[in-house]
Amino acid sequence: MSSDWIKKNISKSEIDELRKKYGLDSLTASIMSRRNITEGKDILYYMEDDLRFQHSPFSFNAMEEAVDRILDAKEEGEKVLIFGDRDVDGVSSTTVLYDCLKYMGIDVQYRLPSGNEAYGLSIAAVDDFKAQGGTLIITVDCGISNNDEISYAAQNNIDVIVADHHNPPEKIPSSAIIIDPKLEDSGYPFKDISGCAVAYKLVSAIRFSTSKWYKQEVTLLNTRPLNDAISIECIKLRNLMPISRIEEIVVPGTVSITNTRLPSYLNGQLILVWDAVTVKRLLAQAFGSSTDFNCLDIREETVKFFPQFGSASLLKIKDMSKIAKYGSHPPTEIGGFYNIYVTYVQQSLKKEKPEFTQLEEKDLQLVALAALADIMPMKDENRIFVKKGLAAMNSGKTRKGLLELISKLNMLGKRITATDLSWNVVSNLNAAGRLGHPELAAELFINENPAEREKVASKILELNCQRKQLSAEAWDYGIQQAQPSIPLHNNKLCVVIDERINRGVCGLLAGRLVSSYDVPSMVVTFVDDTGIGSMRSCRGYDLTGFLNSLSDLFINHGGHNFAAGFSFEKEKRREFEQRVQELSSTIELEPSGKNSFEIDAEIPSDYLTPDLLKIEDRFEPFGEENPQLTFMAKNLNVADAVVLEKGEKQHLKIIISTGHHKWPCLFWNEGERLHSEFEIGDKIDILFHVERNVFNGVETPQLILKDLRKSVVEKRS
Repeated sequence: MSSDWIKKNISKSEIDELRKKYGLDSLTASIMSRRNITEGKDILYYMEDDLRFQHSPFSFNAMEEAVDRILDAKEEGEKVLIFGDRDVDGVSSTTVLYDCLKYMGIDVQYRLPSGNEAYGLSIAAVDDFKAQGGTLIITVDCGISNNDEISYAAQNNIDVIVADHHNPPEKIPSSAIIIDPKLEDSGYPFKDISGCAVAYKLVSAIRFSTSKWYKQEVTLLNTRPLNDAISIECIKLRNLMPISRIEEIVVPGTVSITNTRLPSYLNGQLILVWDAVTVKRLLAQAFGSSTDFNCLDIREETVKFFPQFGSASLLKIKDMSKIAKYGSHPPTEIGGFYNIYVTYVQQSLKKEKPEFTQLEEKDLQLVALAALADIMPMKDENRIFVKKGLAAMNSGKTRKGLLELISKLNMLGKRITATDLSWNVVSNLNAAGRLGHPELAAELFINENPAEREKVASKILELNCQRKQLSAEAWDYGIQQAQPSIPLHNNKLCVVIDERINRGVCGLLAGRLVSSYDVPSMVVTFVDDTGIGSMRSCRGYDLTGFLNSLSDLFINHGGHNFAAGFSFEKEKRREFEQRVQELSSTIELEPSGKNSFEIDAEIPSDYLTPDLLKIEDRFEPFGEENPQLTFMAKNLNVADAVVLEKGEKQHLKIIISTGHHKWPCLFWNEGERLHSEFEIGDKIDILFHVERNVFNGVETPQLILKDLRKSVVEKRS
């Protein structure tokens, strides 16, 4: 089947602007332009990987309240329960928070839904915890839709903190402290982080609470000449987060300080300045020498960490700020002061609490794993999480549990990529939860005994083998219904309902049906008298409204825009099927992207060199909303080609020559193209990814072909 090769036209002026403003090379700028990565706030996360660029945990409006409740639990010696979920995100969330609370000396335990237990907090879990005298439950990667269970906990004098990332229902638990980036009033600037990232934010805030800066309100003050006036700018901070700003512009000799907002704004505040001599001189010019400001100059302390700033003024520092460089507005002196102050506090904390840095490094490996497992978009701070997690693994600092599993998967000593984690590590870890044993994945990460972790890792691999068998069986059952169901649902939905399908592979089957038929897909099985379903979407269709329209039938439902789950009573099956069929007519799908390729850049043969890997590395990690780069090259000589057979599949290995380099190319499942579409010695055009091939510890670049065409020979007139 012929395919469309689509290369979006971009203007030279746009590329030049990106190059000049952000210091990009031409190829990187053109790729970003084609991918609509043109705003500084987005470009930042492709160019930088410092944790300084992640969002503050105190962006969550409820974070301080959650931290205080946990600190109270520690102070009062309360029992705390972490209730998580059975998948990789849920287990990782549980582990990150459990490790933190255990480290603090809190009496903490965890619980995950096992066997055929339903998703989310249960009444049984609340009762069991109450019987132990427990008083605080923290849900991770779940809880936002557990209204009844949280209300029941409150009735039994058990407080609940919800640390979730799923779409909130219309009614949310009123008695809980809720941290969920998808809440409209959460305050958090990025909605698409994993449940584990939410838990990590809570842990980060808890660690910050051990410092002298927790709850401390300070005001940063800066003065600068402004024509014939003096500008006095202030930012008030709490937990390093701006809570208010003011600017007063004063013409010297025309106004008293009492006629400005400054006295009330600065009353009782710790006032921090950069270069107190200059600040006080300008304040004296504005209000007279009798007006005294009690300011603390932090430049000397800051320069201990950043000697490059030396005697630099804020006017100069504002242009040195990386954060300001990617901002949507020109950098300001007070903005530069804020950035350097936050960085100074963070560096001070690292010096005072070096153990926190090591703990954070371990946490971020699980945050990275969860981001990939839950198919979070590889943009914004998710990119930093995955980069940092991979960097730790590839530098020999793999955390316990993950080390044993990676060893069993024969990945030790290899350069681990996001793709490796997604295809190998995540699939094995998820198998434990899918088959009703999520406690094994948790034990793998939490158990202190290396020998026990080795045994658990082996069990998890065995469960994944079972999962593969169950997935194969589910496909055999599902394929009988799948294609015939599509026209019954207006050619917009694929529905499979079969009691023989194991509940743990419903989501996998739904995802595979989406890939096969390019329409949203739903898979339902039954456990006793309950229907349990998974739904996956594609082509831009948000599942939320569809499932909300069926909410009166459901015991519970929820999830994300493109992946969700639900359950209903078996006796409602007929009504469910009828309503789904009727609702399918309302589904609106974007045009199919099958049989088309979006080209990121065309590479002239002279530039087809191993340096392309540097560009590839810039855009790593790849994943949701950031697919692997697809390059095009034309008129390449086929120096050699051979068909590789592996079972029923025939793969193609081609050697292409550019004159300067010879590239090995692999084309999976396309062996029949040799001798039918091209011959050795022909010239071909190719679409490809560039990758590293590691064999016996030696790393060589290679191309993975996505499509090829015989080159068109231009006729001369």
